Amino acid sequence: MEVDRIDGRSPSQLRRLACTRNVLNRAHGSSSWTQGETKVLAAVYGPKAGTKKNENPEKASIEVIWKPKTGQIGKLEREYEMILKRTLQSICILTINPNTTTSVIVQVVNDDGAVSLMGLLGANACVFL
Repeated sequence: MEVDRIDGRSPSQLRRLACTRNVLNRAHGSSSWTQGETKVLAAVYGPKAGTKKNENPEKASIEVIWKPKTGQIGKLEREYEMILKRTLQSICILTINPNTTTSVIVQVVNDDGAVSLMGLLGANACVFL
């Protein structure tokens, strides 16, 4: 017996997914991702010259900042930053622009579940589209 969810969807039904590109004027790349009531904005700035002291100057550096809807950045947001940074480092060719830093900023607009997936999709869309 299948029981509908609180929002009226069946257990096998996904929430509506939508993406918009180039939503921020000053970013080098940006996107907005929505799934149901969950929404994130992602922006990429760079590459800009220089890396942090502990980074390899022969490779590009990726900086990730995850901003929650409200409040301070906590342990969960730091974990999201680490996962996103490692994901981007594994799929980007970091030797093309050595000794540079690219900043990726994810802003949670509304969190109704699956926010980590929306952030990951948003950041990847900014970098690769």
